[in-house]
Amino acid sequence: MSAAWVQRTVDGGIAVLAIENPPVNALAQPVRAALLAAIEAYERDAGVRAIVIHGVGRHFIAGADIREFEVDPLAPLLNDVLLRLEAVGKPVVAALHGATLGGGLELALASHYRCATADASLGLPEIKLGLLPGSGGTQRLPRLIGPVAALEMMLSGAPITATRARELGLVDRLIEGDALDGARKYARELVVAGAGPRRLRDMRIDPSALATGYFAKRRAEAARANPGLLAPGCIVDCVEAAVERPFDEALALSRRLFEQCRQSTASRSLRHLFFAERPAAPPAGAHAQPIGTAAVIGAGTMGGGIAISLATAGIDVILIDTQASVLTSAVGRIASTIEGAVAKGRISAEDGRAALARVKTADSLAAAAPADLVVEAVFESMAVKREVFGALDGVCRPGAVLATNTSTLDVDEIAAATTRPGSVVGMHFFSPANVMRLVEVVQGAATGDDALAAALTTTRRMGKLGIVVGNGFGFVGNKMLYAYGNQNQLMLLEGATPASIDGALKRFGMAMGPNEVGDLAGLDVGYRIRRERRDGPSDPRFYRVADLLVEAGRLGQKSGRGAYRYEPGSRTALPDPDVDALIAAESARMGIARRSIGADEIVERCTLALINEGARLLGTGVARSAADIDAIWCNGYGFPRLRGGPMFYADTLGLATVVAGVERYGARLGAGDWEVAPLLAELAARGASFAEHDRETATVARLGERA
Repeated sequence: MSAAWVQRTVDGGIAVLAIENPPVNALAQPVRAALLAAIEAYERDAGVRAIVIHGVGRHFIAGADIREFEVDPLAPLLNDVLLRLEAVGKPVVAALHGATLGGGLELALASHYRCATADASLGLPEIKLGLLPGSGGTQRLPRLIGPVAALEMMLSGAPITATRARELGLVDRLIEGDALDGARKYARELVVAGAGPRRLRDMRIDPSALATGYFAKRRAEAARANPGLLAPGCIVDCVEAAVERPFDEALALSRRLFEQCRQSTASRSLRHLFFAERPAAPPAGAHAQPIGTAAVIGAGTMGGGIAISLATAGIDVILIDTQASVLTSAVGRIASTIEGAVAKGRISAEDGRAALARVKTADSLAAAAPADLVVEAVFESMAVKREVFGALDGVCRPGAVLATNTSTLDVDEIAAATTRPGSVVGMHFFSPANVMRLVEVVQGAATGDDALAAALTTTRRMGKLGIVVGNGFGFVGNKMLYAYGNQNQLMLLEGATPASIDGALKRFGMAMGPNEVGDLAGLDVGYRIRRERRDGPSDPRFYRVADLLVEAGRLGQKSGRGAYRYEPGSRTALPDPDVDALIAAESARMGIARRSIGADEIVERCTLALINEGARLLGTGVARSAADIDAIWCNGYGFPRLRGGPMFYADTLGLATVVAGVERYGARLGAGDWEVAPLLAELAARGASFAEHDRETATVARLGERA
């Protein structure tokens, strides 16, 4: 079995342990077991003078198998394997190339010598999962490069280049050419020179180089930068221990703190999102045609942002709008945005010039004829969109993918305006499209697998997270937003203020409150969508406050007045007594008694409504998984990542608790908005979770594919 994970060869007294666990050589339990067996075998072999550890493929080792963090760790632990590796009485050389991250870098640190090719990327990114390096990284790295540089690497989680690693002393030698050949040569030189093991555990750190109170300062900075996360403070504690305590004592502390972090809700949430945000796979057997040219219809803010995303991904763009002034303005915004990205170092000047050169403009839909992909980003009106798609049907070449950026409208109805509904797919970008990572890829009833695959591969090429959702008003994200936002609207009528609601939800962890979001997006956008909708709720309270604000000319930041008021040139939301008076008068007109509403109720009503609607969408298949819902809401709507998304948050509360809360509000406020979603009720009744439902449905899907 071990041969499948670690290949062993010996040549001229140099043993090579080649780790092979595609695609990134993750240090899963079978790999650890095979590595430990190989280490012990070569330790006993008198013919072996030195050992080289190599990763087969494009990477050395990109880290641990994160799935193992969800269960009690399996022996042998990586920490124990690395202690055994470090204790070997012969020189051990790590041959680094590609990704050398997390447990991979910890393995390199437990080796006695390190060499690397120029493409190597070295880092300890555990903090991004709410963890600390758990297998000696917090102890060996500061001993090698000093506590200041070590903390910088661990608290940022960002990788460094091989060149920077050499400057820091993290790498002993840079290699030109093949990593394994270079490492073998280095190992032979060490043997000839009589060099023995060089163990980082034996190194000592001089504390006199650190300023007084250095660790207290870093601990406070880490807490301010990462509220709610244990790992940053624990990392500082571990590095302080590396300075002040013996290696074994400090290592034991790091293991205890690692376990505390691993079991924390914040880390569990971040690990959940790590898997939830993996790119969606195109349908099996689908052919995603290469997208060389894309046309974007509509040169407004959204269309311009989509054009930037396509152009910076290396795709030629034809930006089409019938209004010359709109095109001129769009080209200016695109140039300014790309120049800004260059100035901030996000892309090179050469890449920026190339991206800008890829964007061409036209004032007629006929210009879309050569496009492989067309993305429509016009006014959110069914009549307008059907007119555009009907025209595109007569212009675009056979096989072209026709995508609509609608945020709420029926993709099937739009597709029906063409003779090729199988080529029509939704690509719901979030504004600003060149910044926001999320794209809901909407699969209509007739959307073909090839069109879906093309949308997904293009989304990934743009560096975005594409999540497949079903068709239905608002799809997943915006349909849930209406349930969440309606509770905000109702509580405004019942006595809460915009600031009290937004403040409570931001303290819960939301990036912005719903009233701030409405002002930022423009209250007239939702107003028009509600007027367009033919099957909206009949409750006269539904978004009544938002409608009142629009009808009073309060459109949000762009008009200087919305739920808040804004000073000229400022985006700071200021409470406005006029809004309070407007809402109070409407409450009186509707016979709604006003009262004080506490922060706990604000958060509970908004989140329970969100969860319940998510369960409804999951039960009807509009959402394919609870994990998809979480990824959508954390990437598109600012749900706190440390809570894992609304459905993961529901699991942490317990679904029986969620059901009880929904029923409690239903009894008090009326069942209309508070009817328990059937799937939520079913899962709670059998003591299951949304995570278990995801696993069950995934298993059923796999069995179906095999059948």
